[in-house]
Amino acid sequence: MAGAIEAELRALGTPARAEGERRYLKSDLEFVGAAVGQIRRTVAAFVARTPELRRRDAMELARALWSAPIHERRMAATLVLEAAADRLVPADLPTIERFILDSRTWALVDGLAVDVAGTLLVHHPEAAGRLDRWASHPDFWLRRAALLAQIRPLQHGADFGGFARHAEAMLDEREFFIRKAIGWVLREVSKTRPDEVWAWIAPRAGMASGVTVREAAKYLGAERGGALLAANRERRPAVP
Repeated sequence: MAGAIEAELRALGTPARAEGERRYLKSDLEFVGAAVGQIRRTVAAFVARTPELRRRDAMELARALWSAPIHERRMAATLVLEAAADRLVPADLPTIERFILDSRTWALVDGLAVDVAGTLLVHHPEAAGRLDRWASHPDFWLRRAALLAQIRPLQHGADFGGFARHAEAMLDEREFFIRKAIGWVLREVSKTRPDEVWAWIAPRAGMASGVTVREAAKYLGAERGGALLAANRERRPAVP
């Protein structure tokens, strides 16, 4: 099945798009030039033909797709796991972790973190402790994943403290993808839990990076958002 998916993606791809994507993502992987929408439709068609996609089969196919260093195959693997994410179990987290460490790009890491690991943790909150190891890992992509994997659980009412602890430890990191991830989580959670986001970011507005604060401020309203941005510029805590 992995070979058939690759053949279809190669037929859809173009050399120009392959080269453009490789340069854009600064990746060492091979690219066949299929667009993201085409990859999504190809995987969706497979899933439609397999309405009872079992966890074991999804994991087996994802591993087979991932085994070749081809970007579109690895994107397809991520999408297969997304389609089965509500059936995955904590025992699948080591494979997801390996995929994240192999990825080396947000284009693969983010889906694996938010929609695969995050959905798994919604259904298995007892496995959230694994994020502690991710959050302290030397590889910044896995640290980013530790943050982003908490979006879905937080949207489903998970305790804010786990994310706050990880974000606090990474708040002074200079890596853009970490700074952006902290802000991304705060932005998404602020849509439904603005008071908790404000309570955490306001005293840290002067310490957080500009990108973190700009993301966090987007849905906090004019007063709070403006206070955060002003405090960040002046490197001080925010006051509403």
